[in-house]
Amino acid sequence: MDMYAFGWCSGIERAEALKQMGFDYIECALASLNLENDGEFAEKLPLYVNSPIPVRAFNIFFPGDLKVVGPDVDDERVRRYVHKAAKAIHQIGAETVVLGSGRSRNCPEGWEMSRAEEQILQLLEQIGEAFVGTGAKLVIEPLNKKESNIINSVSEAVRLAQMVNHPNIRVLADFYHMDEEGEPLQTLIDNKIWLQHIHIADTGRFSPGTGQYPYEQFVPALRAAGYEGMISAECTVREPDVEMPVSLAFMRRTFGGGSAEA
Repeated sequence: MDMYAFGWCSGIERAEALKQMGFDYIECALASLNLENDGEFAEKLPLYVNSPIPVRAFNIFFPGDLKVVGPDVDDERVRRYVHKAAKAIHQIGAETVVLGSGRSRNCPEGWEMSRAEEQILQLLEQIGEAFVGTGAKLVIEPLNKKESNIINSVSEAVRLAQMVNHPNIRVLADFYHMDEEGEPLQTLIDNKIWLQHIHIADTGRFSPGTGQYPYEQFVPALRAAGYEGMISAECTVREPDVEMPVSLAFMRRTFGGGSAEA
């Protein structure tokens, strides 16, 4: 069996195009399901359930105005959202859900970082429990400091995952954020048992294969970590129909494999 499955972070309207290009799956924004609007959600759900290519992953867990850190957290709104998210993810059949959501998790000025961390730990525990029986895992996404002032490295995300210690909580490594933060690739190997998902891009956060990111070091580190599973391109695309097939060819050539069922 091949080690990797390759996908692209994109809107559901690109699902057919991604299938035609030969991708294994699509990764969509959970926020785009409009979970808090029952009417809009009911309209959108069939697009994901009946997608021509599997929606195996979701990112952008929370809409930007739904705060999960700070004094303005609406616990009941968060609880309802997480419950609806778990149900939708199960219906769609996604197996990995990314918690990036920099705007939602940013620690506001004047709020103690220790309190922020406690709120995030409680949230992770809540999501972990909500995901029981769904077949999905949540992965914590480290973001660079321009996007978030909390959880900026793989090792930091792993520390939180270890503290929660829930089988449904794992960690994502994003090549772009790692490069922005200068995080050593050794962290992939050091934290290998926690790795559940990978995001990639290239110089300037453009399509993989268009820049100078050190893939010749990243790929061996990922292999040394024993990682098998999904790898999603998450980047800015200027000409999708031109760039995406070329990037997929680059990904298959560089990582050497595809169509993983892992």
